[in-house]
Amino acid sequence: MTQVRTVDGRIAGRRGQETRARLLECLAELLAARSYRDVTVIDVARDAGTSPATFYQYFPDIEAAILELAADVVREAAELKELASERSWAGRAGTVSATELVNGLMDFWQEHDSILRVVDLAAAEGDKRFTKHRMRVLDAVHKALSSAIGELQKSGKVESDVPAAATAGALVTMLAASAAHPKTFESWAVKDKDLRAALIRLVSWGVTGKKPTP
Repeated sequence: MTQVRTVDGRIAGRRGQETRARLLECLAELLAARSYRDVTVIDVARDAGTSPATFYQYFPDIEAAILELAADVVREAAELKELASERSWAGRAGTVSATELVNGLMDFWQEHDSILRVVDLAAAEGDKRFTKHRMRVLDAVHKALSSAIGELQKSGKVESDVPAAATAGALVTMLAASAAHPKTFESWAVKDKDLRAALIRLVSWGVTGKKPTP
């Protein structure tokens, strides 16, 4: 188990680390069930079978604990770059690359929805700590996709005046926003498979500048 410290700087022992992990686990469960504004230290401590005083030994407030959960998501997000790195975007291979990128990012967002929802909200409200985490999640894909467009430009397959970074940013932001608002699409009677098909088409077209190959 990774070494952790209490708020006052002491190194937590095995039981302390287990307690801290349990507090984070209970916090994650509560965030999945209700708005984070309705989650209190008392709620987390009660579900973890401990006291608020114990919670404050490890976290100064709820936001600090959520940031720990967000940091775990960010570490997992580093693997998302593989969805866009060293991929072929020519012909049918391009459609496959777009499909894997869309499905990979959508699945990741759905798996971590409760945490990413809080990160998005706090970042939108100007909390720089959460903004940093949000950008690190998106950066993993943005840099790889921007590089892919740049390589296509070097080989003459994409026009040189296409702004690679801006195009990649627009595509990644579109994917993240679509993944973060499933209920909006449900209200429009849009099925998940149809949404993904539309996103695959848009990503493929956005990267290559050509109609996707079936």
